[in-house]
Amino acid sequence: KGSKNSTEGLLTLNHEALTDVYLHTAGPTSVDGARPLAEVLKEQYAHGVSVIKVNNASGSWQVDRNGTENKRWHVNSQMEISGPAKGSDLLVTKLSPDATTTFGTVNNCGNGVTPWGTYLSGEENWFAYFTIDAASDTSELARYGIRSSSPGFNYRGWDTPANAGDLQKRFNASKTSASAVTDFRNEPNHFGYVVEIDPYNPTSTPRKRTALGRYSHEGAWFAPTESGKPVVVYMGDDARNEYIYKFVSAANWSPSDASGGIETGSKYLDEGTLYAAKFNADGTGTWFVLDTSNPALAGFTDAEIAVYTRQAADAAGATKMDRPEWGTVNPVNGDVYMTLTNSSSSSSGRGQGGSGSQPVDAANPRSYDRDTGSLTEGVDGNVNGHIIRWHETGGNAAATSFEWDIYLFGARASYGPEVNVSGLTDDNDFSSPDGLWCDPRGMLWIQTDDGAYTQPTANDSAATNCMMLAAIPGTVGDGESTSIGTQTTYVGAAPTSETLARFLVGVPGCEITGVDMTPDYKTMFVNIQHPGESGDLIEFDSHWPNPSGDATALGLAGSRPRTATIVITRDDGGAIGI
Repeated sequence: KGSKNSTEGLLTLNHEALTDVYLHTAGPTSVDGARPLAEVLKEQYAHGVSVIKVNNASGSWQVDRNGTENKRWHVNSQMEISGPAKGSDLLVTKLSPDATTTFGTVNNCGNGVTPWGTYLSGEENWFAYFTIDAASDTSELARYGIRSSSPGFNYRGWDTPANAGDLQKRFNASKTSASAVTDFRNEPNHFGYVVEIDPYNPTSTPRKRTALGRYSHEGAWFAPTESGKPVVVYMGDDARNEYIYKFVSAANWSPSDASGGIETGSKYLDEGTLYAAKFNADGTGTWFVLDTSNPALAGFTDAEIAVYTRQAADAAGATKMDRPEWGTVNPVNGDVYMTLTNSSSSSSGRGQGGSGSQPVDAANPRSYDRDTGSLTEGVDGNVNGHIIRWHETGGNAAATSFEWDIYLFGARASYGPEVNVSGLTDDNDFSSPDGLWCDPRGMLWIQTDDGAYTQPTANDSAATNCMMLAAIPGTVGDGESTSIGTQTTYVGAAPTSETLARFLVGVPGCEITGVDMTPDYKTMFVNIQHPGESGDLIEFDSHWPNPSGDATALGLAGSRPRTATIVITRDDGGAIGI
């Protein structure tokens, strides 16, 4: 919170999802389709967000178990609804008849740190925890992936225990009564938001900022603030064929708000203008306004735009993208970066949704065969993903137009130049970029969550675990226009071994996600999420962080893999990345 302390601080962590087989003693169980309530509660409490105080007073980093800030918010924690959807009939439920309160947060993915020192967490694949019956199907629910014909991939039967309470029953969104006040038909409308949490105030109540829109939020990332100018936030909807958004606050930034806490969030994040991005074929772009002033949104109310944001972006004509995930802003020059993980239904990244591969366009220009890397032999889509970037007109983050190019194309080094457009080599090739962070010095850190390069192809035996790369990013427009097949696009300057390098490689089955450094840049924190997730209690894909698989090495009851945060320092104690 403005501190330059490099010996202690708060780690705020998302608990996105579970590898259920490792959470329970014998894996998850059910009897005649009903889950035990004890297992359900364990899973609900294992989701959400934690704040953990850490320090290195003893010379190595450890958890301060006496830290007064230590806190866990989970699926059943009470929260507030704020912004234009607050009080809307669309959010009325049995547990929230006045549509002002809600309970919990789920499938928290990317993050964001506000200029006033609070934490933002994006609710990503929230829709996949719900079930409905056929009589309750609606086009609004279907647009968000909730259909009676296909239960969500994260559906855990939380609604099924015989002794379930309303906090469990609400994950069945069927219309079971005559009124929304007495069932949970609107419960899905309570999820899909950016949640603001004050890690320095464990007694504060988190708020769901509905003005930032409802979709599969990856996270929320701020442009550098300037006194007297609006606060600007960039966001991505992590599903195939979805959109990139930004929010411009109605209030202008005042440096006196830098330590204002969650009440300051209400000032800047509850009123403003939401936009969706249109990437034009000539390398320019336009931000389409998503409010009732846009004639394309005639018939929408402010609350409907906040709740049905995807439909509003559809109507506005924004550009469908190859799964927008993490974003970041280069503090040196204001360039904005966003990972586009893939568009291929044959790739098994964590994000879901959308309709598989889409027609190529200038901003999403590749569709190719996974085995051969050929543009002509297959239609697997954008298997390895890319990173797009843009620069707002005049360097004004609140501008409604921009210039863009594609910073890097993920690819196997063995692919030909029409697919390996960035000329990646064995030393820096990567696939499915996901996590992204530009540190205060302007160095870019890229993390992957991949299912394409983690297995060999028919033509290439190479495979690697998910990884993290370090990059010196350049600027928008430092490359040239190029053609990928018949599609013209704009690509940044080709990286070299000096400007893009592999920094670390993870363990089998994991995702590398989340990164931060101490203010002196000498300590880095990185998360290893869901290691060995494809394994089971008979055949483990990984025993990490117990490298030998010896159950006694860490005093564990078994050698199950565990998600954890790793701490990285240089052998010489110097700054990382220099």
